[in-house]
Amino acid sequence: DDRRDAVAVCGLLGIPFHFRDFSSEYWQGVFAHFLAEYAAGRTPNPDVLCNREVKFKHFLDAARELGAERIATGHYARVAQLGGRWALLRGADRSKDQSYFLHQLGQAQLAATLFPIGELQKNDLRRIARDAGLPTHAKKDSTGICFIGERDFREFLGRYLPARTGEIRDPDGTLIAEHPGVFYFTLGQREGLNIGGVRGRPAAPWYVVGKDVASNILYVDQDRDSPWLLSSQLHSEAAH
Repeated sequence: DDRRDAVAVCGLLGIPFHFRDFSSEYWQGVFAHFLAEYAAGRTPNPDVLCNREVKFKHFLDAARELGAERIATGHYARVAQLGGRWALLRGADRSKDQSYFLHQLGQAQLAATLFPIGELQKNDLRRIARDAGLPTHAKKDSTGICFIGERDFREFLGRYLPARTGEIRDPDGTLIAEHPGVFYFTLGQREGLNIGGVRGRPAAPWYVVGKDVASNILYVDQDRDSPWLLSSQLHSEAAH
């Protein structure tokens, strides 16, 4: 659908449409990492990697091969020179801001990028597109992970990471229920735990507060401010 829309818009604007297949680069630079992170019990953000490894790397290189000096994307963000360096700024429409997903772009990438809708509000953008006769002016906003689409996330992930049922326990070690796979859940998650009434416990929501990947145990608590969700230190890598 996206490709068909792009072809239609290019035809309307009278500009050539070029197609490049980056599926191999996406698999190696984004998807393999996505699976490895879930297998390790972490919750990755593939959009950040996709921007750094595909859109603003391989796509940018392909555009330069065609003679382009810069690329323009539809991200709600802005770029400007501040103090002699390129800076990534939030989009004017704060409710649609996408600067977080671009935070790993470097100076060379920012210097070669235009964000033409960064100064616009989403409603104004739709009006401009409608007045220009673009067939995508009323297209539904995209949400979720791009390569999963409308499919069930657990079913999709289960194709690549075999599910292994395990125990759900509270911080004291009391058995609460069972889970279909510890990597399906993320810290702080409330929905989708499928924990019914537990004898001796109040009728209050349960939250994921910990994951032991090695033992395949999911830890939950009914305290959304559980000490298990607090930390006195953090580990970071690949600083940008």
